[in-house]
Amino acid sequence: MIAAVISRFGPPSVLELREVPTPTPSAREVLVRVHASALNRADLLQRIGKYPPPPDAPRDIPGIEFAGEVAATGRDTTRWHAGDRVFGLIGGGAHAEYVVVHEATIARVPDSLSWHEAAAIPEAFITAYDTLVTQAGMLAGEHVLIHAVGSGVGLAAVQVARVWGATPFGTSRTSDKLVAASMLGMVAGVALGNGLEALGVAVAEWTSGRGMNVILDLVGGAYLPANIDAAAQQGRIMLVGAVGGSEATVDIRRILGKRLTLRGTVMRARPLPEKVAVTEAFARELVPRVANGTLRPSIDSVYPLSRLAEAHERLESNSSVGKVVIDLPY
Repeated sequence: MIAAVISRFGPPSVLELREVPTPTPSAREVLVRVHASALNRADLLQRIGKYPPPPDAPRDIPGIEFAGEVAATGRDTTRWHAGDRVFGLIGGGAHAEYVVVHEATIARVPDSLSWHEAAAIPEAFITAYDTLVTQAGMLAGEHVLIHAVGSGVGLAAVQVARVWGATPFGTSRTSDKLVAASMLGMVAGVALGNGLEALGVAVAEWTSGRGMNVILDLVGGAYLPANIDAAAQQGRIMLVGAVGGSEATVDIRRILGKRLTLRGTVMRARPLPEKVAVTEAFARELVPRVANGTLRPSIDSVYPLSRLAEAHERLESNSSVGKVVIDLPY
């Protein structure tokens, strides 16, 4: 099969298309012919050597989400048959013609979705639902702040918050991304390209001084102390990314006084039982809403696998709004 391979750690130019062995499904696994995938920050970090994949994923083939058709099944597989349209998350290897996945970690693609639309859904919506609903316990009527709201996860989080009855607000470095989020249901947003000073003023205005009940932080760094200031009493701060830095200095007394919950989360390195549970929630709570159009994928651009380096450059530019999708036409 053809796959994109990280030839060495470095810039996008280190990505090469190579012919590699097609994987073989083992017990309770399926072989999926990938029609489309999508790009994530994890892929960029893996390319530069800062985010190694879990032990069960290829070391040099990036890609953590996919949409495609079941091509073959391993022994004892009961859920899927050849030709079934499926999508899901994987530890790595999705930027290739074929991937092998456990049968319980994929969901059925609604007939209404194209391959590109399907590929733009798993990572963004699974992350948004898992952080906001499952872990943060977001409730109807609560105020939710979403940093990097123009990202794939950010735009999915806006929709999840609205569908679950919460009121979403957002931040971005540029105002154009706030426009995209507003079209999906964000109530108000603020551009923070010149610093975080404007955040406190905006949150006070949006919440009449009460603060945010739930904060989804995809940035990290200096955003953490700003989150603590912006949080309401007994607020929950979900730390998902660190593109803005992996270190921050905070006043612990502020956390204590507000009785805040700070929780970090990752998806890629979770053990199989947790991945199965996440997929079951995805299939039960999100896929039907995608099928009826309540939740919609947000696609910034589509690149063929042969131009994966350009796709990396697009995501690294921080100019993308929504998902950068990878087409596999082979």
